[in-house]
Amino acid sequence: MKLGFSTLALFMKSFEEMLEIASRDGFQLIEILCEGPYWPRKLLEDGLFIESLESYDVELLLHAPTIDLNPASINQGIREETKKQTTETIELAHKIGATTITTHPGLVHRKEERIRNMALEFAKETLKDCSIYADDLGVKLSIENMPGRYSYLCNNPREHEEFIKACECSATVDMGHANTTGEFEDFFKIEDIAYYHINDNNGKKDEHLPVGEGNLNLKFLKRVKKGIIEVNDYKNVLKSKSRIKKLMKRP
Repeated sequence: MKLGFSTLALFMKSFEEMLEIASRDGFQLIEILCEGPYWPRKLLEDGLFIESLESYDVELLLHAPTIDLNPASINQGIREETKKQTTETIELAHKIGATTITTHPGLVHRKEERIRNMALEFAKETLKDCSIYADDLGVKLSIENMPGRYSYLCNNPREHEEFIKACECSATVDMGHANTTGEFEDFFKIEDIAYYHINDNNGKKDEHLPVGEGNLNLKFLKRVKKGIIEVNDYKNVLKSKSRIKKLMKRP
């Protein structure tokens, strides 16, 4: 398994510090969470940031900004801004040599089937345009599954697979999100999975616990070829890494 971590665990540190830590601790991947000070529009203007990446042998992945954005919004202006910021993330990925960007499929704020169906179509339309743009720039767009709640799109494996086919893109499978749906195993059957988010929970809510501290079926980690540990604290990243390495050695 190629293993990395989300910069969520090192939020507010500089990119040089993050990459130095990733290299020091033997990680092969790093997923840059493009929120707050790491906003793509800002980073595209920052030549020094790009230069700082060149001396590290770590595969770069990006997580597009999603806070306050929604590709499924009933409000056209919100959809347009979401599309704009997602395409800026794609441009950033192209500029720094990142291979893949992950984004969320969106959510609906009203528990009504016709509204949810409308939102689903809006999201597919928005993110298919982004996927086409990513292909043109040689970057892979990947859409993440969400926890098992009605308001989230891609909250089950069938909808997730249907969504990525409609958008002509790849899938990011968040194992913790999948664990809240009651259909955990079926997410591993989805075609064209770019990589996985690795975190644990007790099957009821999205907790982003270290590996081994919930009820995640850890045997499925052996199926993961590329994994990003997505927890809030770097000590828990290292704790998860150690447990994953031990698991991979078992017959």
